[in-house]
This record gives sequence, C-alpha cells and structure tokens, in this order.
Amino acid sequence: MPTSDSSYRQLPLALVRIVIGWHFLYEGLTKLLDPGWSSAGYLSSSTGLLSGFFQWIASSEALVRVSDLLNIWGLLLIGLALMLGVLIRPAAIGGIVLLGFYYVAYPPLFSPAPAGVAEGSYLIVNKNLVELFALAAVVAYPAIEWGLGALIGRMKRDAAAEQLAPAHLQHSSRRAVVQALAGVPFLGAFALAAIKKHGWKSFEEVELARAGKVDATSGATIKRFRFATLRDLNGEMPKAPIKNLELSRMILGGNLIGGWAHARDLIYASKLVKAYHSRDKIFETLNLAEQCGVNAVLTNPLLCGMISEYWRYGGKINFISDCGGKDVIKMIRKSIDNGAAACYIQGAIGDRLVKEGNFDLMAEALELIRQNGLPAGIGGHYLTTIQESVNHGLKPDFWMKTLHRTDYWSATPTREKDNIWCEQPEETIAYMNALEEPWIAYKILAAGALKPETSFRYAFENGADFICVGMYDFQLVDDVNLCCNILASDLPRNRPWRA
Repeated sequence: MPTSDSSYRQLPLALVRIVIGWHFLYEGLTKLLDPGWSSAGYLSSSTGLLSGFFQWIASSEALVRVSDLLNIWGLLLIGLALMLGVLIRPAAIGGIVLLGFYYVAYPPLFSPAPAGVAEGSYLIVNKNLVELFALAAVVAYPAIEWGLGALIGRMKRDAAAEQLAPAHLQHSSRRAVVQALAGVPFLGAFALAAIKKHGWKSFEEVELARAGKVDATSGATIKRFRFATLRDLNGEMPKAPIKNLELSRMILGGNLIGGWAHARDLIYASKLVKAYHSRDKIFETLNLAEQCGVNAVLTNPLLCGMISEYWRYGGKINFISDCGGKDVIKMIRKSIDNGAAACYIQGAIGDRLVKEGNFDLMAEALELIRQNGLPAGIGGHYLTTIQESVNHGLKPDFWMKTLHRTDYWSATPTREKDNIWCEQPEETIAYMNALEEPWIAYKILAAGALKPETSFRYAFENGADFICVGMYDFQLVDDVNLCCNILASDLPRNRPWRA
C-alpha cells in the first residue's frame, strides 16, 4: 500500500482526471438531452487531412447514427469512469481516441481563423490537444488510490483472502475509503449543476405526459407534442446565388434569437424569447439550421459576437447583417469587420431615409458594402421605400421587402400598432415583378399570425426568390421539409426567378 506522502502527491493528477471527466460527462449529457443533435454537420464540415473520411461517414445515415451513439455514450461512460476512478486507464485511452478524432477533424493549423472575438486563438495546440496530453499523463499515472476502482479491488482481494471484516475496514482502511470516494462529491456537484442548468420534471409531470392524459385543450399546462428531428428530413434545401454568395432559398431570421419579438399586445413575449435563447440554445439552433441545409442567418450587428463565437466552435453559417442602429455607416463597418457575408439597409432605416429624402446616405451605404466585396441590399416595410429608391437611381444587389397576406384577424393597418408589415401585398407583388434584382421576402408569417403552409407558398408563387423566416429549433425540420416540398412543386410564378 502506498505511503501517505506518495498517495497525496497523486491528488493533483486525480483532480486533473476528475475535471476532464466532468467535461466529457457534460458534453455527452447535452448531446443526449438534445433531440435534434447529430454529428452529421460536424463531420460534413471537417477541414482536416481526414476530411474525406469524415464526410464519407456524414453521407451515410446509418454511419451517422453509429457516430452519434459512439459520441454520446463514449463521452458519458468515459466521463463517468474518469470522475469515479473506475477502469481509469481504459477510459483515458478511450478519451484520447475521441479527442484525437476531434483534433484531426478540425486541426488548428495555418488557415485563417474565423473573424470576430472568441475566447482565444489557436495554432497547432488547442483545447482538444491539451486534454489529450493530460489524459496521456493519466494513463501513465492514473492516481488509482483516488478512485472507486482501488476500493473495489481491495475488497475483492480481502474477500478472497477471507480477511474482510468491519473492524478492519473501519480502522486500517478508513483513509483508503475516503480517497476512493474522492470523485463522488464531484459527481454530486455535477448532478446539481446539470439539474440547475437543464431543469427537472416533477413526478406528476412525467406521469401525466407518459399517460397521455393531458392535451392542448385541458386546464393543465403540459402539452404532449413531438417535434421533428434530423432523421425526419425528406429533402435537400435548394440554393441560389446573390452575386458571389450562394444562399439557401430559406434564410433563418434572427429576431427570435436576438429577442426582438413582434408580440402585438403580449408584453412578456420578448422576455420569454430571450429567456429561451440562451447561448447554448442559440448555438444548437444555428447548428441544426446548418444541418438542415439553411446556410444563412439574417440578424442585427448586436449579435456579431455570438455568431463569431459560434464560428470558433466550427460553425459555418453565413451572417447577413441588417446593419440596424442609429448610425448605418458605423453598423456596416461593424458588420464587415465581424465577417458578414452580405449587408443591407434595414427595413425601418430604409423607410426613414426615404421619408427624409436622404438618398445620398443610402448610396454611400451601398458603395461601402460593395467596396468590401459583399452583396449590398435595401430593405423596406413600405412599398414606397422600394419605389423611391428605384426612382432615385439606387440599384442594390438584392431587395429586402416584406410580403404577407392581410386576411388574419388582427391585420388593421394603424401606424401605432405592431401588427402589420405589408399593407399593400397585391401592389407589392405587381411592382416587384418588374425588378431584376433578387428579392428576399421577410415578415412572411406576419410575425406568427399566419401559418407556414400557406405563407411559404404565397411568397414563392408571388415572386420572392428567397424567404427569411424566424424559427425556433423545434420548428426547423418541419419548415425545411415544407419549403423543399413547395419548391419542388410546379409553382405558378409570374415573376422569373432572379437568383
């Protein structure tokens, strides 16, 4: 049995093992709890020397499922073993293998780093490599005495020698028992932290949901529903170019992610949206969008930092900036500096500048965007914004114009009400029909007043080349399937596709 001094010298190595186990365990838990998670996007976007191998795996649904299971349960079991100190060397070797795959899938070599601010920069050495070498040290020096494995082994040996007795365990091995249980408090802390972050369901809630006794019309607040996952995708999202930028026909709107909810008289809606869209949930939503074939998010420059951090973690979604803010030129520069793929004059700003007759500023904004090699657009809620821009010789690379029907019950075109964004849909359709530039239609659901089933088709049939739709994560797969089905049908368009 090791001396007390040598045993306590192993404590730092045991703590390294335990915290790495915590990280592995939580990575596995978050993937297990996310019904939309899949390794397909990560594999298909690989940039390393073995990118062809990873992309081959991503091309097969069966192989992706195997990859998902190996990732989730590998992380969970390795993390649990490292924390508790059971099968330490095999767990550490398994962790090294996983980290090795993660490293070669996205090696931080000499390619340019993604734009924007993140937690740090990497050159050859990154967090995966650091943890990999730390686990190599664990293989060499596993600090076995600080783990349940040592206690289990000792009990087996004592039992085999018929020497196991309560007095012996209480007196001669008390210190060994305390050491062996070192990982248990950490596991308890992990459980409490995970519950606090992800919440828990009461016994009554679980039983009611399991029994299926609660529905949408009952007095209880529990509603049983199922939302589609990546395995339910039944089509490939079509893409088309605006200048040199290839975009999916459906673009993810950023209002829900940013918390700018058009809620009519529901004053709590914006706070609710912000509470739902934590950092992790935003990343999950962007990643799910990419895996569904939606390759762009359209939002405000205030989210530049969040998107840059998402890129740092391997995301590749294009950022289209609305350049919203008091100073449109300043917001354009901020967007460009933070990696925007396209910029446009936000609808509310375009409406204001046209009303003020400030067409010189609009021309300056378009020129600044183009000087930086990006597609430049003009947005507007009112048809006059588009008409006056054309009349004053402004020729953007694309238009952002609202389009939705006005036959929903709250559609009353009163200026002070936040309930209608396209007051002249028929006139808008007729005017946009003659414009040669691509048209991204937005607010097509009238901020949730209209159903996607009718609104997607309405937009595409009436001339929109792309649609911008705000979507929660649980809506993405269904909306992508719907969009693909509509685009694959025989659309009676009068306006030619402009992209």
